Amino acid sequence: MTRESPTPVRTTARSFDIIETLRELDGARLTEVSAHLDLPDSTVHNHLRTLVQRGYVVRDDNTYYVSLQFLDFGEYARSRRKVYELAKSEIDKLADETEESANLLVEEGGRGVYIYNARGGDAIPLDTHPGKRVPLHATALGKAVLAYLPESRVDEIFDRLGLPAETPKTITDREELRAELENVRENGRAVDDEERVPGIRCVAVAIKNENGQVIGAISVSGPTSRIDADPDGPLLDDLLRAKNIIELKLAHA
Repeated sequence: MTRESPTPVRTTARSFDIIETLRELDGARLTEVSAHLDLPDSTVHNHLRTLVQRGYVVRDDNTYYVSLQFLDFGEYARSRRKVYELAKSEIDKLADETEESANLLVEEGGRGVYIYNARGGDAIPLDTHPGKRVPLHATALGKAVLAYLPESRVDEIFDRLGLPAETPKTITDREELRAELENVRENGRAVDDEERVPGIRCVAVAIKNENGQVIGAISVSGPTSRIDADPDGPLLDDLLRAKNIIELKLAHA
């Protein structure tokens, strides 16, 4: 559970381990946190007391929960990404037009982070909520980003995070994935075919800033029976139209 850095500050790391545990367990009593982290009750109690005092954790009877203060931080972090405000209306339109889930993702720390999602009238529930972190190699959105990152940056991400399998269809071989990224550049769109979630297909295109640097990706996702990955199909036309508008907004904002 605990992730050590080369020069860890143990007290800080433990506080974050406790916060992550409360999220993972959807709230927990002191003894449950202690057992989960294999720490003394007294140590966990001291951390929890401080976190409650600072407003990052709330206590309901004897159960502790992550507080809404993190929502304020999340909104602040999201608002710093200019593409978020400029892309929201286009994501909403994509969801309405396709009646599926439309998404906006950016890369942070080598992982993909969903920062906006809209659901059309026929969309099925997915876990693509804002803040959700996913492996770049296992999603169409992530592959759209990877295809346009500098090769040295891609190598660094692969070396540090690897290519773990999310489903039996996830690409876990580097050479196969590099060939896939070349296809993304050639076809102008990325696809994941049940590579992160069984039964779900996603089609994505990269978003670039005025300097030609990739800053994120947008996508439409839904059941494989309804999502058409044809490079000449209407779905790609919808995505490319949204991409064009977002990139024009970025260039002139």
